[in-house]
Amino acid sequence: MKKIAVVLLVLAVLLVPVHLFAGGSKDGPAKGDITIVFVPKISGNAFFESANDGAQAHARANGYTVKYDGNPEAAVANQVTIIRNAIRQGADGICVSSLDATALDTVMKEAIKAGLAVTTWDSDVSGDARAVMVSQGTPDILGKMLVDMGTDSLKSRGKNPDTDVIRYAWHYSQATVADQNSWRVAGEAYIKTKYPKWVNVRPDNYYSNQDAELAITTGESILKANANIDLIICNDSTALPGQLQAAQNLGYDKSKVTITGFAPPNSIKSYARANITERWGLWDSGQQGALGCYLAYYLASGNKITVGDKIAVPGLGTVEVLPNTVLDPAAYTAPNSGVVLLPERAIFTLANMDNYNF
Repeated sequence: MKKIAVVLLVLAVLLVPVHLFAGGSKDGPAKGDITIVFVPKISGNAFFESANDGAQAHARANGYTVKYDGNPEAAVANQVTIIRNAIRQGADGICVSSLDATALDTVMKEAIKAGLAVTTWDSDVSGDARAVMVSQGTPDILGKMLVDMGTDSLKSRGKNPDTDVIRYAWHYSQATVADQNSWRVAGEAYIKTKYPKWVNVRPDNYYSNQDAELAITTGESILKANANIDLIICNDSTALPGQLQAAQNLGYDKSKVTITGFAPPNSIKSYARANITERWGLWDSGQQGALGCYLAYYLASGNKITVGDKIAVPGLGTVEVLPNTVLDPAAYTAPNSGVVLLPERAIFTLANMDNYNF
């Protein structure tokens, strides 16, 4: 009988899943085994590379792996391929900056169905196609910030935004990018209320598809078609340096046209030194990348996230999960789908830009 018992014990041990001995559990992978695929809109862009630096540093400090997987061409099809590869390769989660507000919904839902933790950052998908969005701010906050940076610079060159007819235009990636478009909509509403004399010279906007060369040629076409334009707002980190380069190419400086928008400070410093722009803004993209990937890791570790939760994030403080309606009143509402906002944003000028290195 003892021999039989020993044999049964050995068989039982052999049948125990290996991951239980590795410190994991049947409910999820071990802490050090979790891999999050981090997907930018486009690789090689300073904003997204900075976000990756932040995500990698935070992952190393907290015992999980971030795999940065992007493409130098900003195309929805490329993002779909990257996400499907993440599913096939057995990733535990994905954190995606979407090029389109809805075009990735199907593949994101495929990832959820396959058991991946799914978060977004920077630019969103539909609320039922991810768990949490890490947003840089609400449309009202960011739309107003873009316009206010423009008005402050207009005043520096002797314009009166309250009484002058200000001719302006928006130049960004494309209308289907949810975040950038929402900022423009909010900014337009703010302009109509506060500056009714302003004239939008191109209500359909100018788009450059997050392509660095196209941003320059589009920027030049804006200036050539609108010789008396006062303000160009670039709510995209590729459009802003492209528009500034276009202005420099055509002999414009900040005394002739006001150009502002969102981009990492390092990508704009040379234009500030050359007096092509006076101020621009952003937020800490490294912090945003770290937070988006950490929340995917948090979910992949077996935790749940519910609207109203307050989550202590190592090194980043405590964040609150807000309803999706803080970004869009008509957004999807469910207790397991929400938004986390970054705590602050920054405005850069010649005086403070060298305090930042990203």
